[in-house]
Amino acid sequence: MSSSSSIRVRFAPSPTGMFHVGGARSALFNWVMAVQSGGTLVLRIEDTDASRNSPEWTEGIIRALAWLGIDGEQYEGPYFQSANADRHAEAVQTLKDAGRAYYCDCTREAVIARTGDQHKGYDGFCRDRGLEPGPGRALRFRTPDEGQTTVVDLLRGKPVFENAVLEDFVIARADGSVTFLLANVVDDMSQGITHVVRAEEHLSNAPKQQLLWEALGAEPPVWAHVAVVVNEKRQKLSKRRDKVALEDYQAEGYLADAMRNYLMLLGWAPSGDREIVPWDVIVEEFRIEDVNTSPAFFDEKKLRAFNGEYIRALPVEKFIAECLPFLERAPFDVDVAVFAELAPLAQTRVALLSEIVPMIDFVFLDEPPSDEQSWNKAMKGPAAEILAAAEAAYLDAPWHADELKDRLERIGAEHGLKLGKTQAPVRVAVTGRTVGLPLFESLEILGRDRTLARIATARARLAQQN
Repeated sequence: MSSSSSIRVRFAPSPTGMFHVGGARSALFNWVMAVQSGGTLVLRIEDTDASRNSPEWTEGIIRALAWLGIDGEQYEGPYFQSANADRHAEAVQTLKDAGRAYYCDCTREAVIARTGDQHKGYDGFCRDRGLEPGPGRALRFRTPDEGQTTVVDLLRGKPVFENAVLEDFVIARADGSVTFLLANVVDDMSQGITHVVRAEEHLSNAPKQQLLWEALGAEPPVWAHVAVVVNEKRQKLSKRRDKVALEDYQAEGYLADAMRNYLMLLGWAPSGDREIVPWDVIVEEFRIEDVNTSPAFFDEKKLRAFNGEYIRALPVEKFIAECLPFLERAPFDVDVAVFAELAPLAQTRVALLSEIVPMIDFVFLDEPPSDEQSWNKAMKGPAAEILAAAEAAYLDAPWHADELKDRLERIGAEHGLKLGKTQAPVRVAVTGRTVGLPLFESLEILGRDRTLARIATARARLAQQN
């Protein structure tokens, strides 16, 4: 890729009501290319489909990009494809006047009836009929009968397409609206786009669009068609089947930095045996030419592990700040000062920020949460004796974690139990669950009175059961 500052790359999403993680990856690839070259990222909203032209959806795109770090200062725009309708119409007229396009009234059924093949493309029936514009007549581009169209692709070399197999494709519908193929070309031309990075599903469109660029008297951009993103079954990610909305991951408590790092690794890898790397290293090392052409597996388990690493690397003050939006939505009041004491304990144990609420709820609820499975697992064997001994031992214990642990260890030794088994009934009595934050630090924060009250309540329940 050239380092010229004249490079202009574009990201052109369609409003769909959600921001696809595959689109997020494409946006990041384009952004990094622009940053590396000192060029410009152009944001264009493909809004000509009236059924998907919603201001709220467009705002969703802008918010999702901003969450990734691509805010309004990082791109030019947003431009709207619908605002370029006059230039689209001019291009249609130019191609028609030059004899590069003609009107056609063929229906798909008529084409199939003539060719006998429902999979075959348009047969050129109207090429020389000289039809004028009218109801039911679309405008088709006349592709060359001979020769080849070579697409120069930064990832795929120089794929060659035989012009003879390229059908005469529609560039304007019967109602006068232009198709994606022509609109994209005209918009790219008018906005000075030099590089286009997009999904490989558009590779088959590239020779058609390249012919349009040439017919309109302009040099086509540099292409890069990146492989699709797939699920664990190696199926292309689909919003109907898979969790693909970036907003959903944000709502679950994924950090933008973790998501950004992970998305950049879908098909590319930094130097060395490492994956979690600072963003400035990614910007320095990334080369679009090095992106793998094989489908990229979106592994949510791996992303979750990434997120946990990023959470643990946060300064504790930043971790607290990131947790606050989730705590504000908790079904109980959270004392932020108390949470600040819990935060270092929780930070090492959550992989998603949304996990923070059930991790610390026991401190802020009047009674510990009820989890029958945890209760049944822990409250058996010598549980009643352990709780009674713990209550007695904690009545006069200096209230700090080390002493609380030491006293419970001694109780366990009397019963021939290791600490893990000994602390289980105490943990469930106080926190409601068998797993959670470090127990003794939690007890220290919860306080003597509340700890003893919960142990007493658990003892009473056990006695009633027995």
